[in-house]
Amino acid sequence: MTETTCKFSIGQLVHHLLFDYRGVIVDVDATFQGTEEWYEQMAKSRPPKDEPWYHVLVDQAEHTTYVTERNLEPDECHDPIEHPLSDHFFSDFEGGRYICKLN
Repeated sequence: MTETTCKFSIGQLVHHLLFDYRGVIVDVDATFQGTEEWYEQMAKSRPPKDEPWYHVLVDQAEHTTYVTERNLEPDECHDPIEHPLSDHFFSDFEGGRYICKLN
């Protein structure tokens, strides 16, 4: 079994390189965990399944996305995002990143 290192973490702001949106990471999968049907329909560039994938709340939107690591970079704008689910996942925003709620 190989160990996967994820470049981003929960609460980190990111920018999507292809679709030019900002967002915040809410969950991390070390490898692709979606269905083959989803991958065939949505992952048109056929990114690798054996690398990290991220669940992202999209800024100024109501949807989330599932994104491969290679399509993300750290967000240079350190302002909070606007998303209706941000309070569900995070308790605060400090120093350009979100703080996870304690369960």
